[in-house]
Amino acid sequence: MNRPNHIHFAAANAEAAQAALGELVERYGQVPRYAADVIVALGGDGFMLQTLHAGAGLPVYGMNRGTVGFLMNDYSPDDLPARLAQAEEEVINPLAMRAMTVDGVLHEALAINEVSLLRAGPQAAKLRISVNGKLRMEELVCDGAILSTPAGSTAYNYSAHGPILPIGSDVLALTGIASFRPRRWQGAILPSSAIVRFDVLDPAKRPVMADADSRSVKPVLWVEIRSEPKVQHCILFDPGHGLEERLMREQFA
Repeated sequence: MNRPNHIHFAAANAEAAQAALGELVERYGQVPRYAADVIVALGGDGFMLQTLHAGAGLPVYGMNRGTVGFLMNDYSPDDLPARLAQAEEEVINPLAMRAMTVDGVLHEALAINEVSLLRAGPQAAKLRISVNGKLRMEELVCDGAILSTPAGSTAYNYSAHGPILPIGSDVLALTGIASFRPRRWQGAILPSSAIVRFDVLDPAKRPVMADADSRSVKPVLWVEIRSEPKVQHCILFDPGHGLEERLMREQFA
């Protein structure tokens, strides 16, 4: 990207992030988001997702002031304009979720990492799964299920033993959470064009919540998820440390 002249700094509430915000604003100044060329996000992966969802169509360069920081660069206050000018761009598309709750209200949300369905009561969830209008699984008995993008495949999806997806791949990962029946179901790899629908079986006895990047609705009757190619998020990484390299390292850690 061209050398940015107008930087908007945004920070999580954590002490380390707020301290970094003060240091960077003092050194480089602060412009309002509407006048910025780039957003520098200070925090962890959760704050990066919040910043991307806030939109404005600007590239976001994250510096880790959180815990894991998979989507973030290392923190350093030095030579920031040069780092931004040399940064590599990764463009990702979110998932679009539509969820109907038991009160008849339709909820919509975007998810950069994943949409997850989670049991909201003491008993296992029972889910019916359809792909592109065709029934694929009559009943999945589980604690929940995840549909993940490549960018989110190392997050909750990976913790649930789902696959890590190459960042440039046009696929999504469908992963069960503590699947009980079918006992040996290993999940599925779906094309990014797939429309995935979950219908909740026996929602009164076995309530289920739907979560799109930590924005939750419950209890749901059904959830429909598809990729949204019209929405693009641009994340900036230091050269040689982009998402493709990070995903590769995770597989050999």
